[in-house]
Amino acid sequence: MVNEIYQRLRRIPAVHEVLAELAGDDEIELAAGKAGRQQLINIIRQVLQKARKNISAAELAEPWNLPLEEFSAELSAWIKNEIINILKKPVAGLRPLINATGVILHTNCGRALLAPGVAEFVREEACRYSNLEFDVQTGERGSRYDHVEKLLTDLTGAEAAVVVNNNAAAVLLVMNAFAANKEVIVSRGELVEVGGSFRIPEILKAGGARLVEVGATNKTWLKDYETAITSDTAIFLKVHTSNYKIEGFTHSVPEKELIDLGQKWKLPVVKDLGSGTFCDGAALGLPAEPTVADSIKIGFSLVTFSGDKLLGGPQAGIIIGKRELVADLRSSQLLRALRIDKLSLAALEATLRIYQQGNSGEIPVWKMLGFSEEELKNKAESLERILEKNPGLITEIQPSFSRVGGGAWPTVKLPTWVCAIRPRNGSVYDLERFLRIGGVPILTRIHKDWVLFDPRTLLENEAAEIMERLTDWDRGFAETNSS
Repeated sequence: MVNEIYQRLRRIPAVHEVLAELAGDDEIELAAGKAGRQQLINIIRQVLQKARKNISAAELAEPWNLPLEEFSAELSAWIKNEIINILKKPVAGLRPLINATGVILHTNCGRALLAPGVAEFVREEACRYSNLEFDVQTGERGSRYDHVEKLLTDLTGAEAAVVVNNNAAAVLLVMNAFAANKEVIVSRGELVEVGGSFRIPEILKAGGARLVEVGATNKTWLKDYETAITSDTAIFLKVHTSNYKIEGFTHSVPEKELIDLGQKWKLPVVKDLGSGTFCDGAALGLPAEPTVADSIKIGFSLVTFSGDKLLGGPQAGIIIGKRELVADLRSSQLLRALRIDKLSLAALEATLRIYQQGNSGEIPVWKMLGFSEEELKNKAESLERILEKNPGLITEIQPSFSRVGGGAWPTVKLPTWVCAIRPRNGSVYDLERFLRIGGVPILTRIHKDWVLFDPRTLLENEAAEIMERLTDWDRGFAETNSS
């Protein structure tokens, strides 16, 4: 039986052989359309890998169990048919990938992963009608924000809460509601740029507010704020610089002093916390980071933060704070344009319930942050034992570091162990590209002529997918360079 399987596996053609056989085939050319040669090569690789799986199955079914003399012709027809079927399917824009970079909150890869239970709750809400804006007790229209407000106030100590579609929208809504055609005072050292080149000054401007910069980049004093107050001043804005640090000859106004100044002049003091967290990272050896509850306790009028960073939930902008201010936000006409959709709301509710139950370790971002070096070394060694069997690769285990990502703890390096690989043929850049352009893209890091796999961000069973992708590296390298 083993010999039969081996004989059939030997009859699987190389990619360049399939390309040559299909050249000039009108049906293939019509189906390929604008896909291009590289996409066709990727599809052929995918089909050939499927053929290997089918042949290696314990029980061979037709056409895989045909006599060898008939098998090759049937295999060729099967390969062509599979390629056509894939080419005719709509090309998906969004697709899963494997993040082996060690960056937990990878902005380009969707940031926080949802906990399995959260994803299941979202699936249920997506497939059925719900009480999104319906009060089942009264039979009248309800508010979507009520589903999470009590959870948020219980977890943070705030008086009230409302949610929108992301944190930039949260800041925009606050500016529009309270500072349209008025002034907002911000320290120059806090005029941050967030992802995608969006900047705090532009967001304030879009909300109708006039920015008043005070202090210098490295030093701002309380008197700078007080001197800038005019009859048009509406808000003091404090921006937590979560995605960079200014060190050295610096000074910033203690938050309590700024809050006291706001109370003196009867001005709201708003904090854009950015990547807000409910957990104290000190227990994991991370530097002190203000929690959402800390910001409420110290006395900020409103606090805004993201749902898909350290909170570990869906993309969302969360606004918590004084009841009368949140009520004004709820009545804003802009809220409807910025409101959170039902699936994100469901994901946020389910994530908040995990925190409410004291199970933050179930949330992937905190699970990944909590891995010990020993656990990570064991994971890296397990992956290396799999990949060292590939004769086209050189493998070893190396100490390295991961990143939190998402603008959180930007200067922190998380100790880790990686499985490092190097190709015997071709360069590490060829290998990185080979992994990245596969059916399921695999993202890695290159360091000192090694391709690194950081197990901190690998999920269960992804090691098997990586192994499968690398099984034909030598062949894939040769075919890529010959095509």
